Order: sequence, then C-alpha cells, then structure tokens
Amino acid sequence: MKLTPTQVEQTLDQFPAQAIPESHPVMSELTRLFGDHTFFLDGQGLSIVESTQSDGDTKQKTGVVINLANWADSTRTQLAPHEPVPTDIAVQLAA
Repeated sequence: MKLTPTQVEQTLDQFPAQAIPESHPVMSELTRLFGDHTFFLDGQGLSIVESTQSDGDTKQKTGVVINLANWADSTRTQLAPHEPVPTDIAVQLAA
C-alpha cells in the first residue's frame, strides 16, 4: 500500500527504518517487482506496510510490516528477494 506522508512519518516513529523516496532511481524497479507501495529499508532488508483490519474502529488503522527481501551481503549493498514474510511489527496509522 502507498502511505501518505503522515503515515510514513507515523510508521518511522514505530519502526526503525528509512523510507525510500519516490524520486529514487530504484523505485521503478521496486514497483515492477513488488507493486505500488511505500518501501522501507532497515537492518533486515526491504519491507512494506500492509493495512490490517481494526476491530470495529473505523478511525484507527493499523498495518503490519512485510519483509520482501533480506540483505545478501554484510555491507548491505545487495538485496535477495523472497516470498513476502509478515513480521511481528504492527504500526498504528492515521485514517
């Protein structure tokens, strides 16, 4: 899912990562491989946030961090894509 700038900020307050800017040259390749998302890099690799259902509260939205690729080398210069893996990291997002 594409996050709004506010949602990106909220995510980064709860998940220690860096958002990849829309203007970054790698974005077209990431979008081709994984779809139209906001992408994050952290110590584990490449991730996105997917919305989850909140129990009866339509004003509060939550998301779960999904890992798409792990670092392939110790210098963190190459990523090894794999099947999407949900993590145990949940983030609160504004509606």
